[in-house]
Amino acid sequence: MTPEIGHFALALALAMALVQSLLPMLGAARGNLLWMQSAKWSALGQVFFTAIAFLALLQAFVTSDFTVKNVVENSHSLKPMLFKIAGTWGSHEGSLLLWVLILTVFGAAVSVFGTNIPEQLKARTLSVQAWISVGFFTFMLFTSNPFDRVFPPPLDGEDLNPLLQDVGLAMHPPLLYIGYVGFSIVFSFAVAALIEGRVDAAWARWVRPWTLAAWLSLTAGIALGSWWAYYELGWGGWWFWDPVENVSFMPWLLGTALLHSAIVTEKRDAFKSWTILLAILTFSLSLLGTFIVRSGLLTSVHAFAVDPERGLYILGLLAVSIGGSLALFAWRAPTMEPGGIFKPISREAGLLINNLILATATGIVLFGTLYPLFYEALTGGQKLSVGPPFFDAAFIPIMLPLVVVMGIGPFLSWKRADLPGVLQRLRFVAVLAVLATLLVWYVVRGGPVLGYLSILVAIWLFAATLKEWATRIKLFDAPFTESRRRARNLPRAVYGMSLAHAGLAVAMFGFIGSSVWKSEQIIFVEPGRQIEIAGFDVTFEGLERVRGPNYVADRGTLTVMRDGQFITELYPENRYYPVAESNTTESAIRSTLAGDLYASIARPASAEAGAGGALTLRILYEPLVNFIWIGSVMLVLGGLFSLSDRRLRVGAPTRGTPQRAAGPARVPAE
Repeated sequence: MTPEIGHFALALALAMALVQSLLPMLGAARGNLLWMQSAKWSALGQVFFTAIAFLALLQAFVTSDFTVKNVVENSHSLKPMLFKIAGTWGSHEGSLLLWVLILTVFGAAVSVFGTNIPEQLKARTLSVQAWISVGFFTFMLFTSNPFDRVFPPPLDGEDLNPLLQDVGLAMHPPLLYIGYVGFSIVFSFAVAALIEGRVDAAWARWVRPWTLAAWLSLTAGIALGSWWAYYELGWGGWWFWDPVENVSFMPWLLGTALLHSAIVTEKRDAFKSWTILLAILTFSLSLLGTFIVRSGLLTSVHAFAVDPERGLYILGLLAVSIGGSLALFAWRAPTMEPGGIFKPISREAGLLINNLILATATGIVLFGTLYPLFYEALTGGQKLSVGPPFFDAAFIPIMLPLVVVMGIGPFLSWKRADLPGVLQRLRFVAVLAVLATLLVWYVVRGGPVLGYLSILVAIWLFAATLKEWATRIKLFDAPFTESRRRARNLPRAVYGMSLAHAGLAVAMFGFIGSSVWKSEQIIFVEPGRQIEIAGFDVTFEGLERVRGPNYVADRGTLTVMRDGQFITELYPENRYYPVAESNTTESAIRSTLAGDLYASIARPASAEAGAGGALTLRILYEPLVNFIWIGSVMLVLGGLFSLSDRRLRVGAPTRGTPQRAAGPARVPAE
C-alpha cells in the first residue's frame, strides 16, 4: 500500500505545481495580492507531497519490498543498510524523484525565506519554478514511475551496481543535484526579471545567495565524485574527461562566471543582460546534462542508460525551457539600461575577462563532449573518441591566463584602476613565484615546460591572494592590534573570496603534480615479486580470500620499504559480487602530503574471485595529489563563508523608481 500512497502523492504534487504555474503569474499581472501569495502555499504543498513520495520509496528500499520493480532492480536483502538507502537514488527513477524533491525544496525555500523580495517578482519566480516542476513531474509519472509493481515478486533483488556501493558515491548524487537544481531557482529569477522587464542591484543581491548555494554544492559534488573515482575505480586517476564528468563541469564553469557577474550587477549596476544570459545558460547546461545522462546516448558507470524514447521527452523539455527563455531574452534584453560605465583597466574589466575566459572554456568542453555524439549520429554509428589529449591541449592553456587575472583582479578598484601601481605592489609576489618555480625545477629536474608554467601561475595566485588579504588588514603596515581588529571586522564574504582563490591555487598544485610527475607500473605478479617505484621497494607477499556482506574478495598484501626501512603494508582487493556477477577494484593507498603510493589488483573481467589466472598489479606514485582534496575543501569552505555573510540575507538595496521597459508585462515593483 505504501508505494501506491507515494504514487498518489506525486499526482497531488503535480496538481499543486499546475496551480502554482498559473495563479501567481496571473496575480502578478493583475496586481492581485491574494493570488500572488498563493505561490507560498502551493510551493509548500509541492514539497510536502513530494517528500511523502520520496519517503515511500525509501521505505520500500529499507524493508526490501521486492514487489516494487525499482527495488528489485537496484537492491538486495544482503546489501548493507547504507547502500539500501543510497539505492533509493541509485536508479533512473529514484534519482529523478530526488531531483524533483530538491526542486520543490528550493521553491519552498524562496517562498519562506524570500521575505525581502517584492511580491510580484517572487510570484513570477515561483511560477517559473513550477513550470520546471510540471515538466519533471509529468516526465516521472508518464515515463519513469518509481513505484511500478512487479508480479510475481522475486525472492530477492538484482543488487545495486557494485561500483556505486560506496560511501563517497552515496553522497555524490545528492550534492550534484542540489547544485544542478539550485541553478533552476536562479534561472527562474532571471526569467521572472525578463517578464517584469527589470534587472537592478536589488535583483542581483537576491539572486547571489541562491547562486552561491548551488555553486558550492556542485563544487562539493564534483570533488567527491573525483575522490570516489580515484580510490574506487582502480585506475589511479581523478579525472578522465568522461562525458558524464563533463556535463557536471560545464554548469560549474558557467556558474562560476555567473557568481562573479552578479557581483558586478549588484555593486556597479552593470553586466545586466550578461548576468541574465549566464543564469539561463547555466541551468540550460544542467538540463543538457540530464538529457545526455538519461537519454541512452551514453553508457557510463554513473550514467542512466535507459530507453532512448525517454530522452525525447527530456529533449522536448530542453527545447521549451532553453528555446523559450532565450527567445524571451532576445525580446527583453535590448530594453535594459546598460548600467555603470567603466574604464578598460578596472575591476569590472577584470571580472569581464574572467567571464569571457570561463565562457570560452565551457564552449571547449561542450564541443569536446557533444562532437563525438553528433559525429556518430551523422555517420550512422561510426564512433569517434575525444579524450584527455584534446581537453588538456585546448582547456589548460586558456585557463592559465584566468589564474593570472585572478591574482590581479582583487587589487583593482571599481570603475577606474591604476594598473602600473597594482603591478608595482605585486612585484614581490612575482619574484617569489619565479624563485619558487626555479626551486621546483631544481628539485624535480624533469617534465614539460607547461608543467613548470602551471606551477608558476599557481604559486602566483596563492601568494597574490595572501598579499591581498594582508593588505586589507594592513599586516606589517600597522600595529598588530590594529591588524587584528581589521581582520576581525572583515566581512565573511572577503574571507570566502580569499579561501576560494587560495583553494584553487592549492588544488592546482595537486592537478599539476599528479599529472606531470606521476610514476606508474603495471605488471603481472606472483608472491615474492618486487617492484621499485619513486624510491619505494614494494614486495607482493601473496593473496588471501575474504568475505564481505554481499561479496567475496581476493586481498593482496604488499610490503613497502624505503632505504631498507619498513614503511607500511598495503591491502588492495579485487571483489566479486555474485548477485550482480561483476568485479570491482578496491585500491590501497598510502597517503602523505608529498604524494600517494597507490596500488590496485585486478583479474581478467571474466574471472571470479578466487579463480586462477594471471593477476595484474597496478602501482603508482601520485605526487601532491592530496592537494586536490585540500583545495576542494577550501573552495567549499570559501563558499560557506560567503554564504554566511549577513549582507547576503538582509539589507538588500531598496528598489527605486522602476525603469521603463517595453511591453505590457512591466509591473511597478513594490
